[in-house]
Amino acid sequence: MDYVDLRSDTVTRPTPAMRKVMAEAVVGDDVLGDDPTVQELEHTAAQVTGKEAALFMPSGTMSNCVAISVHTRPGDEVLLDWDAHSMRNEVGGPAALSGVVLRQFRSRKGVPNPDDIATSMQHETLHSPGTKLIMLENTHNSAGGTVIPLTVHDEVWRKAQEHGVAIHIDGARIFNASVATGVPVRSYAACADTISFCLSKGLGCPVGSMLCGAAPAIARARRIRKMLGGGMRQAGILAAAGLYALEHNVARLADDHRRARLLAETLAQLPGVTIDLETVQTNMVYFTTTAPAAQWVEALRQRSILCLDHGAHCIRLVTHLDVSDTGIAKAANALREVAVEQAT
Repeated sequence: MDYVDLRSDTVTRPTPAMRKVMAEAVVGDDVLGDDPTVQELEHTAAQVTGKEAALFMPSGTMSNCVAISVHTRPGDEVLLDWDAHSMRNEVGGPAALSGVVLRQFRSRKGVPNPDDIATSMQHETLHSPGTKLIMLENTHNSAGGTVIPLTVHDEVWRKAQEHGVAIHIDGARIFNASVATGVPVRSYAACADTISFCLSKGLGCPVGSMLCGAAPAIARARRIRKMLGGGMRQAGILAAAGLYALEHNVARLADDHRRARLLAETLAQLPGVTIDLETVQTNMVYFTTTAPAAQWVEALRQRSILCLDHGAHCIRLVTHLDVSDTGIAKAANALREVAVEQAT
């Protein structure tokens, strides 16, 4: 069946052009440091983010895990959003693998209050852990793909420097933020010690994430990656996809944003649906349903639309390069049908 898959932007498949560069990639052994395509990707990622160095990682989760270990010791405190990916969706990795204490702050639609973060930071004492790292997620997945403004990043960065606290940006979808706002990725990255971004989401690669930062931090990250089993051998096949994506798949993210907005505006007119259009800033659409979300998901599946429920009455739709305008029109029609069906 010809499904329109809106479950996540991780479901994208390499295009024929991407597959071609992967097949023709010059490779070596990356653990031994002689895969030229990986080296080119790392150099490119460092340039894009304005950092000294970068490291090719298997996943965004591993990038975050390694970044935490780079900036902390076991027993240190990490501040992050209540609904941050590292808090909710990384299987307790910060505690299990880095041995850190997580303390959360609240945000408004994914945007933190710098003053709240400042008052949450604490110095190490005989009795308490010291705050060593602040993690910010941009765009913010659980808030609906919302963008943290550069002004907020800048203010948090200044406050963190005053306290000697490092910042890591989980920028899994930072290119979505950049395209939505017109702010260069390197401007966001300038407000952090390290930043990661995913190749396997909106950029359309099959695998991969980049961790970028100062050369000493990335050298330590390379060692931690090896410890976690993330050292890859002929990884140039995958790195070639990343190079292709950075050249060809960034500007087109605007199409994903436009299509997500069309779905959101459709949903705003339907019975039994509540949606906050203010949160639809990039390629994600979260909405709540009066009927159980599981019923909606199944009814949409029967109409060849795939999506995921995020709670008893919450559904997420994610647009990406494998979803065309035709697919969006098909999804919009299915949403109208299901809304009427569930309301009767």
